[in-house]
Amino acid sequence: MDFLFKAEGVSKSYTGHRALTNVSVSVPKGSIFGLLGPNGAGKTTLIRIINQIIGPDEGALYYGNELLRPEHVHRIGYLPEERGLYKKMQVGEQALYLAQLKGVPAAKAKKMLKEWFEKFDLLPWWNKKVEELSKGMAQKVQFIVTILHNPDLLIFDEPFSGFDPINVNLLKQEILNLRNNGATIIFSTHNMGSVEELCDHIALINKAEKILDGNVRDIKRNYSTNIYQVELSNLQQPIEQLHSTRYELLKVIPHNGMVTARIRAMNNTEPNELLKTLLPIAQVNTFSELVPSMNDIFIKTVTGKFPQEGTDYELTAHGNSYLSE
Repeated sequence: MDFLFKAEGVSKSYTGHRALTNVSVSVPKGSIFGLLGPNGAGKTTLIRIINQIIGPDEGALYYGNELLRPEHVHRIGYLPEERGLYKKMQVGEQALYLAQLKGVPAAKAKKMLKEWFEKFDLLPWWNKKVEELSKGMAQKVQFIVTILHNPDLLIFDEPFSGFDPINVNLLKQEILNLRNNGATIIFSTHNMGSVEELCDHIALINKAEKILDGNVRDIKRNYSTNIYQVELSNLQQPIEQLHSTRYELLKVIPHNGMVTARIRAMNNTEPNELLKTLLPIAQVNTFSELVPSMNDIFIKTVTGKFPQEGTDYELTAHGNSYLSE
């Protein structure tokens, strides 16, 4: 796999506080990489090190096959969680100024900015002062300036904070477009729903240490609980008789002449075997594996248990449907 960015054994301490301890991450080229963790875990410290705002105490960082150097900062676009625009400047003037700082010639920058402003419904605000913008509008301006110089690596720290659902969807689509057009993206967020939608790979940092990383689909597969939800009708025998060394019946809900059941397959029993067991005794209307969401996996990895574990099953789990009516 081709990586655009790597951190190897990075550690950082402040006075009386360990921010990162021997953290290594590899960001595949052309991917969206989720950098996750609870508040204070060390994510922002790592992002600042990548942007060379601060330096590591130990470890090495690579941009492509080269050690990270000061000139690489021009190939990175960074949208920090703490937004900052000069409130008394005109919106267009400031965007043009920031674009030129990134090396985009004035004429080209103005043309590109006008196109992006029109796309984001900001063009009527070009000559207004920044202080007249709503928080969401100001964030759109900063997003545009972050990506305008077409950097190879983009770093978004909580990019959806303060946005309404319509603008969140707009930004998500633009992030996917950037990835599809070759950009590599590091995406830091607390919103696990966005991780499910956008990220190809993730790394989870907790208490300054990396505790989980990998491909999102592989991680979800590794956290499989082998629990299936089935909806049955025309039962030929009580579903409770299914309980055995191969199957654990977790919950049964009768409704309108049908039964919805949650069943754990034991001893590496395959889903096809469970389905074969059910077909002679009932009509199978639906058959779905309950796969933990990234939110559940985040909580499990950090706290040691799934939400609501030991009661009924993780209620926020998502189903992968094998069969439908």
